[in-house]
Amino acid sequence: MKFIDTHHDQWHTVGGEDGPQSHPPIKSNSLLTLGQWHAVRENWPADKAVGVILPNDADIEVLEADAAKLALVVLNFPKWTDGRAYSQAHILRSRYRFAGEIRATGDALVDMMPLMARTGFDAVVLRGDQDRDAAERALGFFAARGHYQGDVQATQPVFGRAA
Repeated sequence: MKFIDTHHDQWHTVGGEDGPQSHPPIKSNSLLTLGQWHAVRENWPADKAVGVILPNDADIEVLEADAAKLALVVLNFPKWTDGRAYSQAHILRSRYRFAGEIRATGDALVDMMPLMARTGFDAVVLRGDQDRDAAERALGFFAARGHYQGDVQATQPVFGRAA
């Protein structure tokens, strides 16, 4: 899992004085809202890396046709109890075979790290009060024993395997 320091992030949102620009300029490493992406996707050059911020209440299917064009999809956890972003990440990885970065933002807590990794997230912006070292430890909690269910990386569950 990659832990993102927003002060040193290579990805930048494209906004103006009054919020996001409806037709953003084409620059590499632009992080666009879904509306911005829809406005420019037909003309976006393949040599310019682009990412999309998808609200957790949006239907992930809106990115199906564009998955190969995107280098980053940012999924939000508005509350730690709202797990819709897990489903979005899982669908991106398993159904659409998205190979780019899937980043978690919002109310991302240490306790969520194992499930984030299992559902397809590979980067996270931790909530401000969360400890990165504790998050890294949380990623190893179940590594030795495995899980009963498969995940986006392992298609076979470990049920029945000697521990």
